[in-house]
This record gives sequence, structure tokens and C-alpha cells, in this order.
Amino acid sequence: MSAPSSPSQTLLLVPLAATPAQLLKVALSSSVVQVQLRQRSTGLYLDLWQDKTRLCSGVLCQDRTWLVRDKALGLPGDFTFMDTEGTQDPDYTQLGTRYRLFYRAGWNM
Repeated sequence: MSAPSSPSQTLLLVPLAATPAQLLKVALSSSVVQVQLRQRSTGLYLDLWQDKTRLCSGVLCQDRTWLVRDKALGLPGDFTFMDTEGTQDPDYTQLGTRYRLFYRAGWNM
């Protein structure tokens, strides 16, 4: 990805632990977003809630691929994983170190 060119394009790092299943709440873009990650044999999957509304479920996490990609869902931004050592899709064993989750406000609006 290229460097952000304005404040609305700043990537925010979402802190993750190297565990196969986790649920965290993050205050982003004036709302609370709940992120759930689950490792399965076929990959790492994400579910998202904004406030108490489920936005998406079972999204396969891939390197440098936007996860929501739909402004109609109402999330004021989007999430992506980045492999800091290459271009592998994330797995739980190195979440938060090699595989980092980023949020970009205003990206899918």
C-alpha cells in the first residue's frame, strides 16, 4: 500500500493476540466495533459488529485484502491484514507480530 495522503487515510493498528479465537471491542470512527477472529483449518475468519448490529460474518482474512468492502453496511471505514514479512495470508500463530490488522477510516465510503 502507498503512504496515506490525508488524515482520513491513516491506517490504525488494531492490537491482536496470538490466539486461535478472540473477541475485542475497538472504538473507531465514533462507534464501537466488535471484532471476532477464529482460526479454522481453511484459514482465519472475521466477524464484525458495529455497536450491537452484526455487519458481516465468516469473512476469510487474506493478506492486503479489504474485509468489508461495502459502504452499504454502514461501517465508516474498512479493515485489512498485512503480512510484515511477505504476502502470506494470516494465521493465529503470529497475529499482532507478523500479521497485523489495520483499520482505515473513510475507506469504503
